[in-house]
Amino acid sequence: MSRRGLAAVASVLDQAASSATNILVLVLAARLSSAAGFADFSMVYVTFSVLLGLNMAYVGQSLVLQKGERLGAECRSAVGFTAAASAAVGALLLLVGLALAGATGTAFLALGLVLPLVLLQDGLRYCFSALRAPERALAADALRLVCVVAALAVQPDGASAGRLVLVWGLSALPALAVGLWLLRPYVRGARADLRPYLRRGHLGQRFVVEFAVGNGSSQLAVLGLGVFATPLAVGALRGATTLFGPLNVLFNSANAFGPPVLGRLGGRRATVRATAALGLVLAAVGAGWGTALYLLPDRLGRELLGDTWADASALLPATGAQYAVMGLGTCALLTLRVLAPKATLSLQVVFSLLSVGLLLGGYAVWGVAGAAWGLAAGSALKALAAWWRVTRLPAAAGSRDTEPVAAA
Repeated sequence: MSRRGLAAVASVLDQAASSATNILVLVLAARLSSAAGFADFSMVYVTFSVLLGLNMAYVGQSLVLQKGERLGAECRSAVGFTAAASAAVGALLLLVGLALAGATGTAFLALGLVLPLVLLQDGLRYCFSALRAPERALAADALRLVCVVAALAVQPDGASAGRLVLVWGLSALPALAVGLWLLRPYVRGARADLRPYLRRGHLGQRFVVEFAVGNGSSQLAVLGLGVFATPLAVGALRGATTLFGPLNVLFNSANAFGPPVLGRLGGRRATVRATAALGLVLAAVGAGWGTALYLLPDRLGRELLGDTWADASALLPATGAQYAVMGLGTCALLTLRVLAPKATLSLQVVFSLLSVGLLLGGYAVWGVAGAAWGLAAGSALKALAAWWRVTRLPAAAGSRDTEPVAAA
């Protein structure tokens, strides 16, 4: 296998290791906690997911577009900015934890303490991606997976959310140390410069907008259910979506490796055919996975999610439908990313906000099940609009004079 092929395999395996870490963390936390305890843990983990996505958009996505001899300095700057920003946000979370009462406040205190560790460890993946060394990211993330599973597996039943968050965060230390050691040869002698990250017009600002409207808005809406409604709603929704974690690996891999492959197909028609076929496959996989989970015996379900299974299992039809249409929507947006990069932002803004409205409206009318079906309806409408936009593309889309993907 060529070096490029080995790098692609390492990248896929690294994405799988990262996704498996997130899935197993939630599964182990659900098994160790009561339904109320997992609800508190889920509130904190949703907060972490939003902060992780913001860091990925602002720092990671802009870093992987860098080229040339200054890559070492760019990576050192990215690490330095992530450390400083995560420490500042961690301090704010400490204040939030002090302001909140009970187990929820303690869990947010724990997140504030460990946030710099977990964000730095994850951020190293983008340094290695920019340096074309995904095998080093895989080594660090595989160690992270082993350490976090081992650390959580020895915790006692009924462990508090604060304790689980603290153990989860501290278990990142070995992977962080190894990752920094693997990065050292590339950044030795380079000087960090954090000023570009603070300037107006930094490329990450555009990516943050896309993340905020495409993913962060729904995460914040789910978090809002816990603040203004009930934390148990967050636990149930998070438990249901955790079971669909393997599909996230497929969707992320399609987004990561789809554009270079589709760009070589030679025009609009071939690209649309390929993405439509892929979308149907992903939709079928999503529907099949959802059906298998729905038919899972309660005994096995409780082995996976503990006390949270009872609430989460009722949401599986809605979540399965959501992931089925997400497969179609992902491929429609992938088509536009290749053929008309500027067309995706407006779709993300309009239909992500619509999804938030449907989630909140569904909860107001039918409770947690209504919220889950609201998310499914929002994903279906986004997929329909994205494919309609694909049909409106001119026949010349994707030709040599089309704007390059990097412009997105």
